[in-house]
Amino acid sequence: MADKTHGHEHAEHKHAETHKPEKKQEKREQKEDLVGITVKKADDFSEWYNQVVQKAGLADYSVISGCMVIKPYAYAIWENIVHWFDAKIKATGVQNAYFPMFIPESFFKKEAEHFKGFIPEVAWVERKDKNEERYALRPTSETIIYDTYSKWVRSWRDLPLRINQWCNIVRWECKATRLFLRTREFLWQEGHTVHATEHEVEQEVMLRAEQYRELMETQLAVPVLMGKKSKSETFAGAIYTVALEAFMPDGKALQMGTSHNLGQHFAKVFGIMYKDKDEEEKYAWQTSWGISTRLIGSIVMAHGDDRGLILPPRIAPIKVVIVPIYKNDSKEVVLSECKKIESELRMFQTKLDDRDEYSPGWKFNEWEMKGVPIRLELGPKDMEKGQVMLVRRDTGEKMAVPRHGLEMKISSLLEQIQKDMFRKAKMFLDSSIKPAKDFSELKKLIEDRKLVKAGWCGSEECEEKVKSENGATIRIVEEADHKGKCAVCGKAEKHTAYFAKAY
Repeated sequence: MADKTHGHEHAEHKHAETHKPEKKQEKREQKEDLVGITVKKADDFSEWYNQVVQKAGLADYSVISGCMVIKPYAYAIWENIVHWFDAKIKATGVQNAYFPMFIPESFFKKEAEHFKGFIPEVAWVERKDKNEERYALRPTSETIIYDTYSKWVRSWRDLPLRINQWCNIVRWECKATRLFLRTREFLWQEGHTVHATEHEVEQEVMLRAEQYRELMETQLAVPVLMGKKSKSETFAGAIYTVALEAFMPDGKALQMGTSHNLGQHFAKVFGIMYKDKDEEEKYAWQTSWGISTRLIGSIVMAHGDDRGLILPPRIAPIKVVIVPIYKNDSKEVVLSECKKIESELRMFQTKLDDRDEYSPGWKFNEWEMKGVPIRLELGPKDMEKGQVMLVRRDTGEKMAVPRHGLEMKISSLLEQIQKDMFRKAKMFLDSSIKPAKDFSELKKLIEDRKLVKAGWCGSEECEEKVKSENGATIRIVEEADHKGKCAVCGKAEKHTAYFAKAY
């Protein structure tokens, strides 16, 4: 975990301002250096990802197979995501509630397509009385919520009904565990709305999708493509699904969120009806939409480097860390000034690292691993010059900035870092999208780890051919001008599809 940018500290501090560590401390630093990132992101992406997640203090594996422990640092990131999105949906009439995590088997069986879509992932609760109905741990909550909605909705005056819940989900998947990306239990939000008309539903679906896009791009600095899923990839029981897809540096797509138009399908199954203004009983229209802690994984993959995590300032639990640099005779005065700076910058969730047992160089490495956007270094010579040394985590740029007016400088720089991180990620996404005219070109681009844009005739046969021969799926589809050809079969295109391997 060597600090290649700084060595140990900047030039002014090199000799005069770093106290010599005791032998015990020196050994500790050398020992800790050995547990840094041991592989490069470009050489072994999967191993790099696992190391960053664990060594940055985000998560750990649980004794329960397929499950993970979300550590405080990552949970703080999740809380920032929750806080931002919760405020957004509440501003548009959504209320939070909580429903049981147990789903009666009969509820699944009421909707055969939905049941079939989730049965491989359902975890059943063992019952002592074999004559009692089985309960599943919720893989999603449409059925249990809609049974309740059928009791709540009576009149047009009850609509629209917009309820969201923040909860855990259990999907007993057999695929390999990937921290944040694929675990048997994870955290998410799921919104469930009821409306009087089809038009209202279509507006709702796009409203939530656009809010997701805003979250991902303005807060996480992760650019996404937004569009409908193919029929085979559509949520079980939905008319259509709008998905938000990111593209990761290892050449795989990551589904970041979904918004579903459920039509009247579940309303008819669960009897969600309302008396309209014309006194007629009518079936309601519905949507559901969700995002999960998978978003944290996207941040790691999209922005991290060989030194560890890089966090976008807007969701970073700690935006600024202060590392004091002193010798024994200057310790008191330097720490006193650092505490003043910490107090002045408290609105940035600033942390003063005043631990004596670690050297400044070791602290630099640790906070870089954790992805803190800005590091401030302060020593006696800086105080004499009325400055602090500032280091950007995203670029490694180091600069001396005046002590006076530091709050304004930090505020401006954090916004610049946020924009720069998104701009860099957007350039990667745009450069990764490549057009394919035929199947041979499509296959080659998938092998080259690109996000392939190609004409598609709309047939499941062509979709399945790409999946079986390349392991790639259609991430989203767009309406085409119908002048091109399907890259798989050569027939007239009905859609423009984006193909990629995916998590």
